[in-house]
Amino acid sequence: MPLHPEIAADLAAAAARGEPPLRQLTPAAARARAEAEPRAAGKPVQAVETLSIPVGDGTIAARLYRPSGDGGALPAILYIHGGGWVLCSLDTHDNVCRNLAAAVGAVVVSIDYRMAPEHRFPTASDDCLAAVRWIGGQAADLGIDPARLIIGGDSAGGNLAAVTALRLRDEGGPKLLGQMLIYPVTDDIAAGHPSYAEFAEGFGLTADDMAWFWEHYVPDPALRAHPYASPLRADDLTGLPPALVLTAGCDVLRDEGEAYAGRLAAAGVTLDFRRYEGLHHGCAGDYGRLAAVAPFFEHLVAWARAIFRL
Repeated sequence: MPLHPEIAADLAAAAARGEPPLRQLTPAAARARAEAEPRAAGKPVQAVETLSIPVGDGTIAARLYRPSGDGGALPAILYIHGGGWVLCSLDTHDNVCRNLAAAVGAVVVSIDYRMAPEHRFPTASDDCLAAVRWIGGQAADLGIDPARLIIGGDSAGGNLAAVTALRLRDEGGPKLLGQMLIYPVTDDIAAGHPSYAEFAEGFGLTADDMAWFWEHYVPDPALRAHPYASPLRADDLTGLPPALVLTAGCDVLRDEGEAYAGRLAAAGVTLDFRRYEGLHHGCAGDYGRLAAVAPFFEHLVAWARAIFRL
């Protein structure tokens, strides 16, 4: 199915700006461009708090969004932003987190892990695991119900969310009620999933962009098959929390996300999966700006509310 006309027009307008591809930019320049992109404002929330979370050899930042409510302990979505493990930040995903907090009625904690190439694999995964454990341990002080936690993320953040769920199963930590995987990276780029060829150019995220990201995050090709880099390569997916996997129909990452959904289902994991035809990679951040994205985002909200029994 082709791009939704609204999405196609938006991508055409972006292409008309004539910006150079990622391959021609340094990570610093690419980050600056990502931070400067215009975004729709998120919905209002009751309070926003900056956190400092201890990790192995330092601290990372996080941002807590509290929805309007009576002040009691609330369920929480622990959210990991995308950006190819190289780009983006708490600010680039502020609207996504505000919208989730307001619409779900849950606390959202956005985790700002350390990024490549300064911090290569597995630092981002280690940071996310440490952050989830810290949040679980501090839940009472944060106004969070430790028995109602979902981990989620988009793209590379979806990769890190899936990997964190695997590591919590294998290495211990707070129990999760669910994992929200939004067009996630799940496999080594060398696997050659057909969607890489089908949507290589002209749909926002390109195949060459993904090669650039992998080169910065896991420069050693031999390490890319590690299940904590490519969770689709994990031997065993049993015992994982219920999963939501949403893919965009016009996305280089579509097929690997769907392969992961298939393996989760085969392993007996409770699964809610849907491909949204006509949408592109990164569409969750366009909620509130592009009407075509509304059903996709509303699916995230409905699933989370059902998991939390809200």
